[in-house]
Amino acid sequence: MIYLNYNNLDAETQQHLLSVSKEEIENKFGTDLKIYAKENHMEYETILYEEAVKNLYAYTYVFNI
Repeated sequence: MIYLNYNNLDAETQQHLLSVSKEEIENKFGTDLKIYAKENHMEYETILYEEAVKNLYAYTYVFNI
């Protein structure tokens, strides 16, 4: 669960959430994503970013008002 203050949804908070998601994806699937990127002639960072954004939807958010 991710606890967020409803008044603090600025760009910095969003970037932090994205970086946490990127780290999580990289730890879980980093090697597989690198192989996939190489086989399909794609940029690893682009694939990592897209997967991190998808991963954000899997989180459970709790907003404190």
